[in-house]
Amino acid sequence: MKILLVEDDILLSAALAELLSANRYTIDVASNGQTGLDLAISVEYDLILLDWLIPKLDGINLCRQLRRQGYRKSILLLTGKNSNADIVAGLDAGADDYVIKPFDQEALLARIRSLLRRSGVSDSSTLTWGNLCLDPSAGRVTCNEQEILLTATEYKLLELFLQNPDRIFSRAVILDRLWGFDDAPTENAVTTHIKDLRKKLKTGGLTEEFLETVYGMGYRIKPVPNPSIAFGETNQGGKKKPGTKDITSVNRVLERFRNSFGAQVLVLEQAKIALFAGNLNKELYQQALHEAHKLAGSMGTFGYPEGSRLARKIEHLLLADFPLLADKISDFSKLVTTLQQELTKPAVISTAQSVPMKQTYRLLVIDDDATLTKQLQAEADSWGIRMKVAPNLAEARSRLALKTPDAVLLDLSFPGTEEDGLILLSEIAQRSPNIPVIVFTGRDTLADRLAVSRLRARQFLHKPATTEEIFQAIARVLPQPKISEAKVLIVDDDPVILAGLSALLTPWGVEVTTLSQSQQFWKVLMATSPDLVVLDLEMPIVNGLELCQVVRQDAHWGDLPVLVVTAHTEAESLQQAFAAGADDFIRKPVLGPELVTRVLSRIQRRRWRSQVGRNKE
Repeated sequence: MKILLVEDDILLSAALAELLSANRYTIDVASNGQTGLDLAISVEYDLILLDWLIPKLDGINLCRQLRRQGYRKSILLLTGKNSNADIVAGLDAGADDYVIKPFDQEALLARIRSLLRRSGVSDSSTLTWGNLCLDPSAGRVTCNEQEILLTATEYKLLELFLQNPDRIFSRAVILDRLWGFDDAPTENAVTTHIKDLRKKLKTGGLTEEFLETVYGMGYRIKPVPNPSIAFGETNQGGKKKPGTKDITSVNRVLERFRNSFGAQVLVLEQAKIALFAGNLNKELYQQALHEAHKLAGSMGTFGYPEGSRLARKIEHLLLADFPLLADKISDFSKLVTTLQQELTKPAVISTAQSVPMKQTYRLLVIDDDATLTKQLQAEADSWGIRMKVAPNLAEARSRLALKTPDAVLLDLSFPGTEEDGLILLSEIAQRSPNIPVIVFTGRDTLADRLAVSRLRARQFLHKPATTEEIFQAIARVLPQPKISEAKVLIVDDDPVILAGLSALLTPWGVEVTTLSQSQQFWKVLMATSPDLVVLDLEMPIVNGLELCQVVRQDAHWGDLPVLVVTAHTEAESLQQAFAAGADDFIRKPVLGPELVTRVLSRIQRRRWRSQVGRNKE
């Protein structure tokens, strides 16, 4: 966990930094309010420890500025002022709690733990993954009750993943979370620490692979290998243990909102009863129409595709006439009854709905080992790679002339020919120096390594190696899509949809802000400065078309990518959306791969255009 300490007293600052570091917190220190403000905005912290009287910008005004900008993390105020008026002023400015100087160290640590627990960052219960346990209170890691000794960095790395079982962390984000602002190493250090952590966990008795490398994105925890642990095991208070991740994010959202589907269908049942009694009023009719529309959009996303289809039929019936004609009342009643029966069935959420598609890269493998290349071909797709094989240097030259790959895996030895791979490597370095080359060879002399290094190959991998080691080496040299710090604003009046879309995007490092009251859109837009906006078209008070037009009319926000989500995909509705300025649309019920792919590709495209524009300047 990462804390920003804003304190101008050098001795107190050093003492606090030492205390917090000893308790396994990562610390950044700012000696004045303006530096503290800049760091808080640019770096992700779990908590800010803030002195009241600091130069340039005092603690109270720093608090106010952060809260005005929508800053949501906990702020703990350090103050020598102990009057009620001062305490009220600090809390009103946005501080979550305060500690009066001089303070007891244990009391300060207890306040910090309390705030972190309250904000969901920390949990006093043991963090578990199968038989692996991390006890934050004791700073102890065990596997099958046998202690595993980790360095401070390895411990914090393990804790970071266990506390965020759904999150994919890029190397850049890991650097930001685990190291201070001034002492961060290179991204290669992250790879080394993860390798060391994996090795120590395996040596300590962990038989299953704990972390997975998500190609082109970073690392995250693998699903827990034991289903009995993954489902239903809780900490005190019924909270899911971090690390028990076989249930997808969408399933967890469904558990939270399962009862809301029943409540929405109950409104339709009340409308049905009123219809048969002949006293369906306009208010209940509008409410039933609204709930049918929301159910049509959300049920399919959460494993009830037939429920979405039935709800859409009900919506169309209600839209056709008010009051319903006699011959339509029976149809309405049958549909509502069938929808109720549908809800008694278990939800079916396929893996395809929750696993986004990966970016695809082109790899040219130049190697005459047919067994190896077949193994690589079999696994390439799962790594997001389209792979071509050249079994000799002549064919490799032909393929390089036809199309430039994103990376090359090159053997140095080709028996029966006078040339070796170093000659081709030299040609690539001269003609296409930007192509990353990984040399994969059984030769391991210093002369070969020096030659490879001088010809600017990116990696030297010695045979034999596992396919995972090969693909990891490839992943390290490919361009990393910098989407992990993206921000998305989702506007929809249905809380089920908001939670579901957020659950689909958050594991990919996207910071999601959700808004159910569309009339607050501009205020939230200004406070969050998102990279992309997702708008539901059909909302009360202010609909998605109107919000889209407002964005397009603004000189500053006019090029902000806007995706509209709609259950109505007939030509007229889509024409209205595009005329209002929408960039793309997503059909309800929303499928996870479609949402993630469209959102990430739009953001990446916008950033690429911005970078090109800056380069031209």
